[in-house]
Amino acid sequence: MAMWNREKETLSRDEYSAIQLEGLKKSLRRVWGNEFYRERLARGGVTSPEDVKSLDDLSKLPFFTKEDFRNAYPLKMNCVSRSDLMEMHMSSGSTGTPVVMAYTHGDLLQWAECMARCFAMAGLEAGDPLQIMPTFGLFNGGFGCYHGARKARLFTVPASSGNTERQIKLLKDFRVKGFVSVVSYVPRLIEKLDALPEGERDLPFLKVGIFGSETFSDETRRRIESRLGIECFDIYGMTETGGIGTTGQDCKAHCGLHVWEDQYITEIIDPETGEVLPDGEYGEIVFTSLNREAMPIIRYRTHDITRIISREKCACGRTSLRIDRITGRTDDMLIVKGVNFYPRQVEQALKEIPGVADEFQIILEEVDGVTDVTINVEAAGGVTGYQVAKHLRERLGFLPKGDVFPIGSLPRTEGKAKRVIRRV
Repeated sequence: MAMWNREKETLSRDEYSAIQLEGLKKSLRRVWGNEFYRERLARGGVTSPEDVKSLDDLSKLPFFTKEDFRNAYPLKMNCVSRSDLMEMHMSSGSTGTPVVMAYTHGDLLQWAECMARCFAMAGLEAGDPLQIMPTFGLFNGGFGCYHGARKARLFTVPASSGNTERQIKLLKDFRVKGFVSVVSYVPRLIEKLDALPEGERDLPFLKVGIFGSETFSDETRRRIESRLGIECFDIYGMTETGGIGTTGQDCKAHCGLHVWEDQYITEIIDPETGEVLPDGEYGEIVFTSLNREAMPIIRYRTHDITRIISREKCACGRTSLRIDRITGRTDDMLIVKGVNFYPRQVEQALKEIPGVADEFQIILEEVDGVTDVTINVEAAGGVTGYQVAKHLRERLGFLPKGDVFPIGSLPRTEGKAKRVIRRV
């Protein structure tokens, strides 16, 4: 199978370990010159970057969290001269101080390298048209795809988000082979396609869909692949690691997400105790960057839940470890009537009901100190609220309220879907 950087994507376990130890030491020396990092590490018991002499010593280092990034806003975590900064992106500030990531020229090259690997992994080659649907702006998605597409020498269609009619026109007119998007936007795209006259509803040149920023079920993947005639890929990365694609993607074997081990150290920890878990056990994934310059991450707690599937060579030929697709987040777990569940579990359960469409809402409301949950869904005629409630009770362990709405009647968004609504 095609690879962008065969040398780095097929290293032996010993070679990965050597690169990771060298990169870890380099990152620690870099951040030690920054007062914010140095004080934060010192509070965790680190007296010198020389405290780490082997990869086993990684566990001596304290965890960093999103709160550290917020406390360091805007650039207290910057480890280079301000004159060396070339770009910045940040997460949404809707829940507090935003998280900022700044980039040197080297950081942008590292990001582009990771994204080029992702594009090659999905089967895109030089000259192939790629339509970029994430927003170009403070959010990292659009620019991350752009940097990678330039590196991979793809023909870039920088559509940005929204205007579904235009998205479809561009996909058709430029014979686009692959596109990148949030997965919750695809049903909107399909709705618009299905509303077109007979003979205009297909995208015959489209072969690849790359989806990030949101979790999605295998059933959602199958529905999209069947309707659009494409192959779906799950791309992984976040603002704190440097942006979309920096931490990996699944390959054509679709047996887990490959993590770029020459770029990041991966740990899975118990979210309650912080103890590192053995391969195969689900926990919170933690990343340490090896080559980031402006704002390296040291044992960064992502809140994402997954597990290490394998460290063996994949059928695609790559040798980097593979993690399971993200099942949820420690901070989006919902607790209703003593039952813990994640929005993705609701999605998976709904997909099992014939006739239920893609759009749904989870509405949480506190009544007399007790949290009530209402799950509204869209479905074809004949699907009843009783059917939906009964199936959800079997899968989730409690009986939610809810209703069934005609397809197309629940609110739509052009970007990331808002599945959980909290009412005070």
